[in-house]
Amino acid sequence: MPVVPGFTHRYVDLPGLTAHVAEIGEGEPVVMLHGLPQHWWQWRSIGAALGARYRVICPDLRGFGWTRAESPRIGHLTIMQDAVALMDALDIRSARFVAHDMGGLPACHLAYAHPDRMRALVVLSVPPPFMRMSLGLLPALRHVPQLRFHRRGRSLAYLFRPPYTSRPMSPETVATYLAPMARPEIDGAISQLYRGLVGGELPRLAGGFYRTERLRVPSLYLFGEKDEPLTESFARRHSGDVARYADHFETATVPGAAHFMTDDEPDEVTRLIADFFKRIG
Repeated sequence: MPVVPGFTHRYVDLPGLTAHVAEIGEGEPVVMLHGLPQHWWQWRSIGAALGARYRVICPDLRGFGWTRAESPRIGHLTIMQDAVALMDALDIRSARFVAHDMGGLPACHLAYAHPDRMRALVVLSVPPPFMRMSLGLLPALRHVPQLRFHRRGRSLAYLFRPPYTSRPMSPETVATYLAPMARPEIDGAISQLYRGLVGGELPRLAGGFYRTERLRVPSLYLFGEKDEPLTESFARRHSGDVARYADHFETATVPGAAHFMTDDEPDEVTRLIADFFKRIG
């Protein structure tokens, strides 16, 4: 496991799961949900910065990092249920959430299903759920077939290069992200995730489910300037009048960043998150 000064680590027993959790700081809780194929270490810089003011909690999600699950199966709402169970185990009634990539889906599920458990939401590199699907979004899904039918043992290093990043990550960074993939159960979680979580979500997105619901949690969605085609302007254009779907909804662009904005431009991502948290109180 990589070492980051200031972070402490623990294992929390949850239903069907032993969750690894990295923490830093004290105060109001901020839960950070990593993307794919990453783990808690994604938040090494941003989490440390937020830890100066908040209690930052970075779990490894089911099937990733150093978390271990009794079953490899990942259902549509499994990771959201894990998040609720973790909050209960840590005696956290309500928290702010930051989520990237695949972590954005369970964070979104939690915001709609249990808005009382979430004080604020920041989502990185994922479209708002009420955005209308269009053919223009297809290039942003170019990685989905490869991950849906991921073969065990195949390296995912290609995800850490352009166009997913604004510049190639260092070999050391890529190796740290992919280290847990050496365990067969972690490698096998990729296809499970796309079969259960993503596969279960696509019909709801395509059918406009979230345009009949209302997002009550104050939310900020961040988009990389170079994350074509999923830029802030694209999301705004295809979302229409967001006041119809959300109580408090904001978007912002991270200049110079692509999909993996937390590595491309961590300082700017930190600034935008901290500013949003401060403004909503």
